Amino acid sequence: MKDDDEPSTIAWTARRIARHARWIRSEGLRRLVEEDRLNPIDRAGTAWTKLRWRARHGVPRGQATPVYLVGLQRSGTNMLVRGLENAGEFEVHNENDGRVFRRFQLRDDPVLTAVLRRSRHAYVLVKPLCESHRVDELLDLAGVAPSRAIWAWRDVDDRARSEVAKFGDANLRALAAIADGTIGRRWQGQRLDADTYELIHGFDYRRMDPHTAAALFWYVRNTLYYRLGLDQRGDVLLSSYDALIADPAGQVSRLCDFLGVAYRPELSAHIAPRAPHRRPLPIDPAVRTLCDDLTKRLAGSAPAALATPPRQADTDRRTPGERGKDRP
Repeated sequence: MKDDDEPSTIAWTARRIARHARWIRSEGLRRLVEEDRLNPIDRAGTAWTKLRWRARHGVPRGQATPVYLVGLQRSGTNMLVRGLENAGEFEVHNENDGRVFRRFQLRDDPVLTAVLRRSRHAYVLVKPLCESHRVDELLDLAGVAPSRAIWAWRDVDDRARSEVAKFGDANLRALAAIADGTIGRRWQGQRLDADTYELIHGFDYRRMDPHTAAALFWYVRNTLYYRLGLDQRGDVLLSSYDALIADPAGQVSRLCDFLGVAYRPELSAHIAPRAPHRRPLPIDPAVRTLCDDLTKRLAGSAPAALATPPRQADTDRRTPGERGKDRP
């Protein structure tokens, strides 16, 4: 749905070109090609893998399990997507997929529902990061199979550094717009409670630097995991980027167990194990305290998220295709 206050096509395209140019300068062209999956050979290979899987194992339409990958931009979600995208049982719709997204935001729910119901894969992975604030609604979307969600989070300093490198002061501008009431219907201002509004209004955005703003935005968006009660749901898994790069096989295996997918090494082979590099940014002390407290809470929630049993309606861990064999 088009917002009344969204930029024109020309303005939006110009911003995207500028963002890509900044990203190429800071990270290199190769990283951009990898990030946006622009290599036609890789894309052709993935398409062939999907075609073969559907021919051999395709499930009846309407039985695919929707999986929503949410959280915050620059939190390592592409790393998760890449492994699952190479798996035949997954149909993947990233944010640049025009069938499901418009300008990186989900199209209307009936469009999403139709795409989910048409799939003959066991799982349909959708990455609606801009709609993370309504993942609880997406999980309860009518007319599709019981869904799952993965909430991805990353160290605040690493995420802020990556955010500013690619998007500049976008988080700063969004927070300022929320504070002065000009945010309109844009996604950054959706489902904010009174406490969050009060917090955002307590800062001077004329003096705030982009990294501090990125850290504050990290706090605002990641608190949704608790405000929406996702930490109490068995159909939501909390996934840490730092844990993923430290132990790719273990964390992807954990993810597979959550989804009911058989783990195999190729699902994590693209991730080189490494220790996270801690390089703290000069973030405003008040924002730093907020982020440190939330970091401790998120880090402490991961084991609980793994141990939480699925809801009663979702205890059958077989793939949709296997479940369908029981039907007359």
